[in-house]
Amino acid sequence: MKTIDDLYITSLDDMIQAVNDLGIVPFFRNSIPGFSIEEHCKPEIWFTDITGPWEWKGPVIRETNCAYGKFFEHKAAWISKKWFPDFANYRRDGYDFDARFDDELASFRDKMLFDLVERTAPVLSRQLKKEGNYGKDGNKGFDTIIGRLQAQCYVLISDFVYEKDKHGNTYGWGVAEYSTPEKLMGRAFKNHVYERSPEESFERVLRHLKKIVPGADERALRKFLKAMSGSSK
Repeated sequence: MKTIDDLYITSLDDMIQAVNDLGIVPFFRNSIPGFSIEEHCKPEIWFTDITGPWEWKGPVIRETNCAYGKFFEHKAAWISKKWFPDFANYRRDGYDFDARFDDELASFRDKMLFDLVERTAPVLSRQLKKEGNYGKDGNKGFDTIIGRLQAQCYVLISDFVYEKDKHGNTYGWGVAEYSTPEKLMGRAFKNHVYERSPEESFERVLRHLKKIVPGADERALRKFLKAMSGSSK
């Protein structure tokens, strides 16, 4: 079985293979040393005038049909379609969003944004802000809420869209496009997300992490898995 120690990123194909082989791959450095794309990239490709890891994020999502979002410590990661149902089941604590809201475990502000994503997905972040009236004189807290919905696995980033110049060349930073796992992954997600208890799902994901990050302390891995983007209340 491949581990994080086998990772060396020099191309888009390497990143796609990393997601397929490891199943869970954070993009940025985090509290688990060595467990990120950033730490295993060929230095010359990290910031360059040609396409590199920043531009490859969207293609990796499209090629692998994986989940991508701010799942760990407010930072982004890829989770494969094989492992995301268990991860989401644990993070959702077995609740779909409506049930979470009905049990008063989610705020009205969270429900308003979730419902907007669910209704319009796939949808660009700027469109969400416009339709939800997020801005200086409107609703507040877009970044906090969308981050929390990602950490709870109700919303994910389904792609990045780039502006194009008059010659058709892309430029600037990609604009995030949001969706729900149910819409992006379909039955592969919906048919399996709640088939185990959240506790069983947690232990399955933990065992997997121990295999792919063999040098990590188990207590650190447990804390890493449980790291959320704050309460919704």
